[in-house]
Amino acid sequence: MILIIAEKPSLARNIVAGIGQMRKLDGYYEGQGYLVTWAFGHLFALCDIETYQPSPDGSMRWSMANIPCFPRKYQFELRRKPDKTVDAGVERQFALIRSLCHRDDVEMIVNAGDADREGEIIIRLCIRQAEAEGKPQMRLWLPDQTPQTVQAALAELRPAASCDNLANEGYARTLIDWLYGVNLTRYATLKTGHFLRVGRVIVPIVKAVYDRDMAIRNFKPEIYYAPVSRAETGGEPVELTSKKRFSRDELAAAEALCRRYNQAGATVTAVKRKKSTLPPGKLYSLSKLQNVLGKTYKMPMDKSLEIVQRLYERGYLTYPRTNSEYLATAEKDKIRDILAGVAKLGYPVAFRADKTVFDDSKIESHSALTPTYKIPDKAQLSPEEAQVYGTVMRRFVAVFCAEPCRVEKSEITIDVGGLEQFTLKGTVILEPGWTKYDHAPQKDKILPKLAEGDAVNIEFRPAEKETSPPKHYTIETLNNYLKNPFREDKAALDRAAEAREEEGEGEDDDAAEYRAIFEGLELGTEATRTGIIENAIKSEYIALKKDVYTILPGGEFLIESLSRMGISMDKYKTVELGRALKRIYRGEWSIKAGLYLAEQEISAVFHREEQPLAHDTDDGVIGDAVGTCPLCGSEVRRTSFGYGCAGYREKGCKFGFRNVICGRTVSLRNARLLLEQGRTGEIVGFTGKSGRSFNAALALRDGRVVFDFPDSAPSAEPPPPPEQN
Repeated sequence: MILIIAEKPSLARNIVAGIGQMRKLDGYYEGQGYLVTWAFGHLFALCDIETYQPSPDGSMRWSMANIPCFPRKYQFELRRKPDKTVDAGVERQFALIRSLCHRDDVEMIVNAGDADREGEIIIRLCIRQAEAEGKPQMRLWLPDQTPQTVQAALAELRPAASCDNLANEGYARTLIDWLYGVNLTRYATLKTGHFLRVGRVIVPIVKAVYDRDMAIRNFKPEIYYAPVSRAETGGEPVELTSKKRFSRDELAAAEALCRRYNQAGATVTAVKRKKSTLPPGKLYSLSKLQNVLGKTYKMPMDKSLEIVQRLYERGYLTYPRTNSEYLATAEKDKIRDILAGVAKLGYPVAFRADKTVFDDSKIESHSALTPTYKIPDKAQLSPEEAQVYGTVMRRFVAVFCAEPCRVEKSEITIDVGGLEQFTLKGTVILEPGWTKYDHAPQKDKILPKLAEGDAVNIEFRPAEKETSPPKHYTIETLNNYLKNPFREDKAALDRAAEAREEEGEGEDDDAAEYRAIFEGLELGTEATRTGIIENAIKSEYIALKKDVYTILPGGEFLIESLSRMGISMDKYKTVELGRALKRIYRGEWSIKAGLYLAEQEISAVFHREEQPLAHDTDDGVIGDAVGTCPLCGSEVRRTSFGYGCAGYREKGCKFGFRNVICGRTVSLRNARLLLEQGRTGEIVGFTGKSGRSFNAALALRDGRVVFDFPDSAPSAEPPPPPEQN
């Protein structure tokens, strides 16, 4: 008997449909020499810190006393509910899995987790916790969940050991994220008095939105002038915009240049026209599909992933969590079968084996998203499911469309007296081809009817323009940033892509992008990004309205608090850990090596070198004793807002001051010095209302905290007084 453990009940049902003629029992199916049971996704979770390092007082309250925690041996337990009790359904299902694993007639156990690192370890953990690792194990790998694919995969089971590196990456990712999450979340929460969710990927995502929104908020538009001519030639307007820019103070120079241009005259020096074909877009990876759905239907990423997953589980789409836009060469026969079904719907499709479609070098684990041979009736889909399925189907039809899109491209070069050359470009679609089925990236742009040697009428004038602020992140632009956060010169890439298109190549050279993905140079993965962004929204760090992300006060507090605490969860460190996971996947690193890297980063937060008082930003932990209140003699303690008198209830004392004054953290050591001696030394880095920085000491005067400047300090704008309690 062969025991198959599926990741979820829906997958178990699809496997049973592929096997056929199995009877349903309590929690599993049996028949045809198989037993099929299931997990509910994750049945197990890592134990909490108190399992390894109990709090000194024996309670479950968070404490600085038992962090950082770096277990020598990690332990898993059955998943618990929010009230910390074990879910009865989870307990019952695992007991069944354990008993089936140990049945005398079970000779082999098959891991049927989803075909990714998460699914790999979900089932391996079940087998390990059931103490059944001694039995032979195999892997069922399903690129889609149609009965045909299930039957083929069952006939070609993989040795479980062939997925060991994938499992190692999955375990390493789980353990590393636990290390960051439990240690730094507790640390930041205890330091600030506010629950702060700190994670390896969530922080750089929130910081990306924060940085963009701060750039927008602080943006100051500037007026500039550009010489522009919109005169008509032969009854048609010819717009020429100079690349030269002049500041608001240089209007006279702009006017002078316009006069020179107008006196020099303009002539057409070259006209190029050529006919070519416009290639369709690539097949969809998950994030590229989510980009289109967000832009077209304002569909949030969690919603689009949920629908794609549902369509996959119903057998209509291939595996969704893919980072590739290409197909494997081994899938050519499968694609021919799918195309045969698509052709019956009336679409003009034909198989083609171009490297722009089939390229093994650009596939890590899974091919691009495509329909399967199982095509649903429209009535079987909800409106949102129809939107998602239709988007994937239309792109598939476009890629394999037998009717090419033919265009005519034009380029006119106009010389203005040898002073500047202008290039006008246009494209006209002659035969729509695949654009009848999928979105065309461009619309017709018709150029004026000009010939080489023609004189062009010009009337240049300075056009007043204004610099624009950066744009908020959208679903598409944030996704693109997370896939490649180190794309330094987008303008250069755009120019290179444009040049390739004009040379007739038509396709972006994305080899470098795929190398970056396979090296781990991205923030999160196709499988994890959606959930992490949703966590950031639920944590009220960022908001998503239509398809635009904005930072929320909670997100500002998170990023600014981490900065004050010296916790640098930037994209560089996150990517460094992402690269470590890829090395583990390739077998170059052990899990232990990846954990060591994470432990070193976390240890650096807890063991920061003491800074000079003038630059110190460590404001201690909530509850730390600071000194004696100058008004009532009670103890002053670190609170969630700053430093406050403990006698505020019994004595009504209102003494206190913020731990952040004029943008500068007042460290615990400086606060103690202030209460002990009545004055700190000079503190560097306060910021006034105008944005100018200044240095000052803090002093106690009549029970208030005020700035104290040396007599020799240069005159400057008077800063606001420090806030009181």
